[in-house]
Amino acid sequence: MTRRSGAATKAGILEAALARFAEDGYERATIRAVAADAGIDPAMVMRYFGSKERLFAAACEVDLGLPDLRGAPRDEVAAALVRHFLSHWEPGESLPVLLRAGVTNAQAEERLREVFAAQVMPAVAALTPDPRRVGLISAQLLGMALCRYILKFPPLTTMTREEIVAAIAPAVHRFFDLDNEEKT
Repeated sequence: MTRRSGAATKAGILEAALARFAEDGYERATIRAVAADAGIDPAMVMRYFGSKERLFAAACEVDLGLPDLRGAPRDEVAAALVRHFLSHWEPGESLPVLLRAGVTNAQAEERLREVFAAQVMPAVAALTPDPRRVGLISAQLLGMALCRYILKFPPLTTMTREEIVAAIAPAVHRFFDLDNEEKT
């Protein structure tokens, strides 16, 4: 048996956990199943993460890496935000797992809220200080993601990324209210 470094073991656990949470959801995923998937003893999972909650938080760490859109042309801001947001919903990403679990689990719901409060809200608030508009933009983005990636509603599932951008960006643009901001 080949020994893995601590970093490799931890990375293997996180990879297995993300896949297990994606497949089984938060409630049905177990430490034992994650350990089996990672090819290690369950005690190792507990050694590195201490609890299922902490394992979930680590596996679902999300860095949206939102660009600073303040310098972007006003008519391209919404499309750039939607396009960037869509790039984080591909298979293997933690955001779909977090959204799926956030619908039924209070800890995942709080984690999802933290991601949006710490990452989306400041980026959007830099362009529109009205917190209601920030909430509406977040609702538009999450609603689209829920329907396309979690619930898999047709025709959203068959649309290309650019078709989604073209369809959603005008609504997001309205929520930014960038056109009215220029007139004041």
